[in-house]
Order: sequence, then C-alpha cells, then structure tokens
Amino acid sequence: MSELQGGPGALFAIGGAEDKLKKRTVLQEFVEAAGGSKARIVVVPTASALGPDVVDVYRALFAALGAESVVGVRPENREDADDPAFIAPLNDATGIFMTGGNQLKLAGVVTGTAFGRAVTAAHARGAAVGGTSAGASILAEHMIAFGRSGATPRQRMSQLSSGLGLVQGAIVDQHFAQRNRYGRLLSLVAQSPGLLGIGVDEDTAAVVRGTHLEVVGRGAVTIFDGTRITSNAHNAKRSEPILASGVVLHVLPATATFDLQNRVLLSYGPQPPAEEIAEMAAAEADLRKLAKEIAAEGVSPRYYEERKRRAGRRTAKSAKPAKSAIGAGESRPGATEPITAGAEPDSPDPTQADNGNP
Repeated sequence: MSELQGGPGALFAIGGAEDKLKKRTVLQEFVEAAGGSKARIVVVPTASALGPDVVDVYRALFAALGAESVVGVRPENREDADDPAFIAPLNDATGIFMTGGNQLKLAGVVTGTAFGRAVTAAHARGAAVGGTSAGASILAEHMIAFGRSGATPRQRMSQLSSGLGLVQGAIVDQHFAQRNRYGRLLSLVAQSPGLLGIGVDEDTAAVVRGTHLEVVGRGAVTIFDGTRITSNAHNAKRSEPILASGVVLHVLPATATFDLQNRVLLSYGPQPPAEEIAEMAAAEADLRKLAKEIAAEGVSPRYYEERKRRAGRRTAKSAKPAKSAIGAGESRPGATEPITAGAEPDSPDPTQADNGNP
C-alpha cells in the first residue's frame, strides 16, 4: 500500500491537449502532486482508441519529469474492472492518470466497479487523481457523455452519465474555449442549477484540493454558477434555445483560486512566497509602531529624518584631521551646515513642531 498520509489528494481536471514538448507545466504539477521523485503513477488509457503507444508516451513524459515509476493498466470492460489483477497496481499508486478518448466508454467501464472504487480509495488516502479530456470529465459526480458545440444553450444539447464523484456538486467540460462548448455546459446548468458548470481550456488544469480550485496552465477555467438562474429549461421543446438569465460567470486564468463551496473568487495573480509575506507583515507592523510613537510625541517624521542625516554629517567631519589654515572657499571648522528647505532647526522645541499626521 502507498505511504501517503494527510487526507485526500489533489484532483487534476485537464482540458486536453496539454503541452508535452516544451514547458509541460500541467504535467509537471501533476507529478509534483503525486510525490515528485517518489511518484508511482498508474496510467489508465481505457478511453483511448490508441494502442499501447498512449501508455508509452505518458510513461516517457512522467519519467522525464522525475516520477519514480509509471505503469499502464487498461480495463476494457466491466469484467476487467472487477478483476483483482487490474486493481492491484492502484493500491500502491501515488498518482492515477486517465487519458482522453471516448468518455462514455470510460464511464461505462469504470464507474460502479471495483476499479472505480479503488480509484476513489486511492484519492481518499492521498493519491493525486487526474485526467485529460475524457479523464477530466469523469472526475465529477455527473459527467458529460457527449453533446454538440455552440454558444447558445439549447434543449437536448448534451447528455449526462455517472462519473466517479470525486468533484462534488459540479459538471466538468473540456476543450472548452477551443471547441466552443459554452452552450452545452450552460444548458446543463440551466437544467440542474444546483451544479456548478466548470469548463476547462486546453493545456489547462482545474486543480481541486478540498473545496478550493486553482487554475494551472496556459488557458482559463470558466465557471457558470446558476444559483439565482431564471430558466425555461423545464418546458423548452426539442432543440429550442434555453432561457438562462442571472447566471454568474467566472473566467479564471492561471493562479486564480476559487471556493467551490461558497462559490466565490478567493485570489488571483502571482502570490509572493510565504517567507516574503511574513517579512512584509513584520515590516508593516514596525511602521505602524513607529507612526504611533511619532504621533504620541507630536513630532513630524521629517524632524527625525533630518536629525539622523545631520548626525551622520557631524560624525564624518569629526573623523577628518584638523587643517592648519583656512584656504579660500573652504568652510571654517565647526561652521553650521545649511539646512535644506523645509527642515527643522538643529534643536527644535517638540511642542512647536509640525503636528501633521505621518
């Protein structure tokens, strides 16, 4: 069994066509989540129409990215998916990756079988579970089996089947912007407003940890929230357009994080390292303390700055050797240095100083 601890692992819903040649950002993130140099990854190519080549490709990719071991397991039917020989490799996996292909086939073979339960159990003990294209859709409780493209939501535009249920309360669609799947996802949200619609672009991953979703990769993740939707989905006929008014739209680029439970944006943009955040917080606390001290004394901060500068000049002068004569254009020893415009005199009375706020 795997030695992973610390609760459920990360979920990677990848929108398909992930970069396999250059930066490989999404795949690198998956390997890191699976344990990095200790990652033991099982590739499940059940959805793919390709032969052993698809496993060879991911074996080479994950090995190049530092994984300790990569094996392929391909149940082709529900009998295979209940066979202990197919299930055994999952028991020691720190990462499970499902390839793209026919998502209805993947759902028909995996869900409700011992294999599907083993994937769920691996995730619960800490393994990273992910997939690309069809392998992304099956992560949700309800997955899109098939459907048409288009920007306008229409009745009967797509059909759902059962997924693994690792992402609760959501429907995941893939190749989202590239194949214009806005309409079909929005139609499903109109029909089931309690479900979040999550559309993932190519070479992009929606990474779910607990109730938080983070975006990784080159594209964006689009979220439809139908909590307050007004729709006629209940009586729209055949392929008629569906009314979908009041839907909240979130388009999240890389680094954005989203709360799936409360359905709100949490953060976006590059975040500084934790140590830098701690240093900035400490510096801010020091500045606030200094401001309070200055305000309590009723003295302008400008006074302290000027005083410190003049003290430095006096120290530098006293360190110079005394001259025997004063030449033309030279300052006499002990001469008072000119004060810059607006500065306080050498020995101000604090009660008469500038009382402006720092």
